[in-house]
Amino acid sequence: MTVAVAALAALPASLLTIRGLLHTPAARHFVAAPQEDRWHTRSTPLLGGVGIMAGLLAAVGIALAAGLISPSAKLGGILGGCAILFVAGLLDDIYHLSPLAKIGAQGAATALVLVAGVRVEIVGNPVLATLIGVLWLIGMTNAFNLLDNMDGLAATLAAIACAFFAIDAFTVHPSHLVATLSLGICFACIGFLPYNLRLRGPAAVFMGDSGSQVLGFGLAALGLASSWTVAGSTVATLFLPIIVLAVPILDTSLVTIVRLLEGRPVTRGGRDHTSHRLVYQGLSDKRAVVLLCVVSAALGLTSLAYKVLDDTRITLVGVLITFAFLLQFGSYLADVERIPEADGTTSFIRSLLVHRRRFVEALIDFALITASFTVAYMIRIEGTGLPWWRHVFNLSLPAILVARYVMFMLFGLYRGVWRYAGARDALSIFTAVVLSEGTAFLFIWATVPWNGFPRGTYLIDVLLCSLLIGVARFWERGVAHTIRALVERGARERTLIVGAGRSGRSLLRELRESPGVRVVGFVDDDPGFRRRRIQGVPVVANLEEIGWALGRLSPEAVLVTIPDAERVRLDLVIEACKRADVSCRFVRRHMDIDPAVAFGAVVE
Repeated sequence: MTVAVAALAALPASLLTIRGLLHTPAARHFVAAPQEDRWHTRSTPLLGGVGIMAGLLAAVGIALAAGLISPSAKLGGILGGCAILFVAGLLDDIYHLSPLAKIGAQGAATALVLVAGVRVEIVGNPVLATLIGVLWLIGMTNAFNLLDNMDGLAATLAAIACAFFAIDAFTVHPSHLVATLSLGICFACIGFLPYNLRLRGPAAVFMGDSGSQVLGFGLAALGLASSWTVAGSTVATLFLPIIVLAVPILDTSLVTIVRLLEGRPVTRGGRDHTSHRLVYQGLSDKRAVVLLCVVSAALGLTSLAYKVLDDTRITLVGVLITFAFLLQFGSYLADVERIPEADGTTSFIRSLLVHRRRFVEALIDFALITASFTVAYMIRIEGTGLPWWRHVFNLSLPAILVARYVMFMLFGLYRGVWRYAGARDALSIFTAVVLSEGTAFLFIWATVPWNGFPRGTYLIDVLLCSLLIGVARFWERGVAHTIRALVERGARERTLIVGAGRSGRSLLRELRESPGVRVVGFVDDDPGFRRRRIQGVPVVANLEEIGWALGRLSPEAVLVTIPDAERVRLDLVIEACKRADVSCRFVRRHMDIDPAVAFGAVVE
């Protein structure tokens, strides 16, 4: 407890440093001005990072002076890396450094930590261990840099994560160094929060890049210096840092994937983070922050429970259930629109329940992936095998499960409705299975001696898993096609919908319940919809390309769900339909409007 008392000095150091800086000229000149892609609405001082760094240095300094920790290369590497990013963050807050310069500073800080001896020791291959360490340190640094998008969010999540790292350092993996650094960052964040997360009114100070990068890098270094330096490769040891930092990882993954799919720069700011999407669904800013903090705390508690129980099977099941929940949560947030419904809270809860389909799919995949690898193992060895083989099997299964889920998300296996799947989706399934199998194989190869374990098991698993996942996905298409063939018993009218917004999606759902109608595509001007599938139907063109879409898809009817759009844009649709001799109707609140009446035009 003496370490905790020494680290407590970080709180007043952070609090008083920020208070003092707010009464200096820097508070008027060193500010973040409101921007269109930022959440705040008034100029706010960027001085919080100075207080956080001062708190961390105060905690470490007192612990060193009291003899609670000893000077070491690891301590110097972590503090040196934090100092590099603190200075780089200050320069970025003032002069707006280029992404390349920021990555260069992060690379220098990462190299300093790895040279100091803080590395991934659970991986036997030194090259792979270094690569994982670099990706982890730089990735988490940028994760917290992106996460600092709403008052109190980054600091509160960092404090929660540090608390769990400190508990682990006092109990499971005893380390005064990790405990001091964890509690130092935790109390420094607590000292910052009264100025950033205020009960009434906006924040009085932001942490800026000088604070967010220090937090992300410090937490990543703590993950390396605690559980990932343990010689035993247990499931709980492997997943402790990942579970504790799951919310920042989820936010960064969501933002990165969505921006790449929409063709937007990942490094540019935006209002599309996890916290923003919760606000769009009706939650207040503070309630969104509280919700994400509760999720983070709950995940941290499960990670400690796995260490206490020390049972690989329980840990495996628990981690996969957690992963399924995060997949469900992320899938829901990825589909959130910026315009909430009137009853925001009800809409939020209802939308989560609507996405239970994806949750069920994730659980079914868990059963199929587990069964596939188990059967492949039994086929290859014709029995239960040697004790060491069973140990390798127990370590391989969670690695395969995690790799499978990550690849399945990246290849879109949890998007859309599978009754409309085709050859491209089948290729996505096979590619995701092959890449995830290869990733898991390389991880086990680098961390565990084979000692005769039959590596042909992985090849058999690729074939079995591809078959099982493919059958699980495509049976719905077969059933749906069979039912439609029996019910409709006739030709279906090919229909093109103009407008992929809420009205267009609503119309699509209604038409699918109407026999004799087949929606072949959407036309919409929103660039965010391009090359996307909405409920299994592709967005094929914008309004200027309506003629190409009519020629390419040969629809027999065009339904326009945006009758209030600009006259010039709608004239394009009317003229194209007239030339193609295609029926055109305007839909507003389930009523057809004759365009000839509405616009004085005649559509043949």
